[in-house]
Amino acid sequence: MKKFMVFAAILFLASCTGKKEVKQYTIDQFYKNVSIRFSDFSPDETKGLVTSNETGIYNLFEIDFADGTRKQVTFSDTESLFGIGYVHGTGQILYSSDKGGNENDHIYLLNEDGTSTDLTPGEAVKASFSGFSLDKKVIYLLSNKRDARFFDLYRMNVGEWKEEMVWENSMGLEYAGASRDRSIIAMVKPITTSESQLFIHDLATGETKEVSEPGMPGMYSASGFTNDNAWFFYTTDAGREFSYLMRYSPATGERELLYETSWDVTGSWLSRNEKYQLIGINEDGRIQVNITDYATGEKVTHPEVPGASVNELAISESEKYLLLSLGTSKTPGDLYLYEFGSTGIKKLTDVLNPEINPADLVDAQVVRFSSFDGLEIPAIYYKPLTATKKNKVPALVWVHGGPGGQTMAYYNPIIQYLVNHGYAVLGVNNRGSSGYGKSFYRMDDRNHGDKDLKDCIWGKKWLQAQEYIDGEKIGIIGGSYGGFMTMAAMTSAPEEFRVGVNLFGVTNWLRTLKSIPPYWASFRDALYTEMGDPFTADSVRLYNISPLFHGQNVKNPVMVLQGANDPRVLQVESDEMVEAIRAAGVPVEYVIFPDEGHGFIKKENEIKAYSQILQFLDKYLKGTGEEG
Repeated sequence: MKKFMVFAAILFLASCTGKKEVKQYTIDQFYKNVSIRFSDFSPDETKGLVTSNETGIYNLFEIDFADGTRKQVTFSDTESLFGIGYVHGTGQILYSSDKGGNENDHIYLLNEDGTSTDLTPGEAVKASFSGFSLDKKVIYLLSNKRDARFFDLYRMNVGEWKEEMVWENSMGLEYAGASRDRSIIAMVKPITTSESQLFIHDLATGETKEVSEPGMPGMYSASGFTNDNAWFFYTTDAGREFSYLMRYSPATGERELLYETSWDVTGSWLSRNEKYQLIGINEDGRIQVNITDYATGEKVTHPEVPGASVNELAISESEKYLLLSLGTSKTPGDLYLYEFGSTGIKKLTDVLNPEINPADLVDAQVVRFSSFDGLEIPAIYYKPLTATKKNKVPALVWVHGGPGGQTMAYYNPIIQYLVNHGYAVLGVNNRGSSGYGKSFYRMDDRNHGDKDLKDCIWGKKWLQAQEYIDGEKIGIIGGSYGGFMTMAAMTSAPEEFRVGVNLFGVTNWLRTLKSIPPYWASFRDALYTEMGDPFTADSVRLYNISPLFHGQNVKNPVMVLQGANDPRVLQVESDEMVEAIRAAGVPVEYVIFPDEGHGFIKKENEIKAYSQILQFLDKYLKGTGEEG
């Protein structure tokens, strides 16, 4: 088990200001929490393969269901490794890894002697696991080795480990799953980022059928087949505001509505022998899961943990066990094991650092505010426990990635760290965010950096209306698309936010859209439809919304963080943005991580990045440093 070192914490004493006693924690303490992900049940279902970052980067562990003990399986200290599953009939394990965050994932075989074999070699190859055959003697994988733009389906016989192509993606579509015997392939053709077509292709006959309904445009997503291939499940929002679950008969073309609610249905999964069906719902910033008896449709009850939401779940092949990852906005996801039909649920992990008292952390709240045009904007809000009318606190508008992402009410260590140190955080789900209906999702198309940015500015105004917020000390922070929004705010509305923190954000849309990775080819036209085509007259608008070309407008301090291996937002974008801000004579701090990509995954780097963010905010937002 992990041994925790004790770090000093600062005690906020109650005083005449009415502040609540709250212990402050260091970034090291927050990152002594463990992030753990479940990968697979062992063949005898007595253990589980998990991926954990308790060593500083992600490695593979086995967890014993009897006593919760973990045994380390891999010992990488350079690259993070992510578990896939056990190779039945052997002592081998499959896992995936890339190099320094370059996103060219390969599939590896961990041998019994501890050595590893790269099953998908090639410098530019990107591969992903697609499942085992029903008898566990074959693995299926996707790879772009034939053509860097497209992913083909391959099979490998266990023990031989030689690739054999099953399906060549000659149409350049997106692979969306297959029947369990791999005789039928599901494919998606993106039209726009809010519209797609769905097809199934019979490998034996060569026949392709469109599942999406002509005259019923919308988003269509595959959700798997029944074991006998009699039914194909899919979700769509065609004709509705929110996605719902359907099933389709490949033989007859019959369709049937299975489930809908007032939120997006995110997908459906059947257990191995089809005893249980799982249905996911994106309900106001949290994923809820319904488990039903597939034959009867009756809901299957199981013990719940008060206040917890589902992060992930899996049903064992015997259909005896349900493995859940449950967490709250204050606690990372812990693993729980439930035996169907029993009365209790067993907690397998304690991932929260015991030095941290959850009572010192903050529950995320769903709030809504009116934007400049009266549109209601949902947001996830964190109010510091120390904030009072007499003890006003600074605040941050947090912008998610995307376009089309969503801030959700789950544990986020950097947000809890900042809130614990006295910053209110409002995670704005601006127009264009997912999870709130397709009309809302489409509202920022060809309008990025305008109305969506105004939503963030009106989020700032909502913060200013709270009596415990220091209205003169509000900044903006975000990563990827949120980083773009941060820099758009600092360049096109330079008076609005006191500081900006840009984590690997797009600052030159012309370059970004021209240099997208080749394996985004199937999605490129849809992205260009939403954002604009940089090779056409759209380039004028893309130039105008790119913060890089307006760096001279920046007035207030900025911090930029960037991974050198980022394949989505190239380092040169952040380099040039920083140069432009410096040329404007404005304070800018720049942190580059040579071994990270689009996001930071190594604890050492996360600790460095987020501690420096707090130092930057303390200096420039709390008013102790220079002002722009």
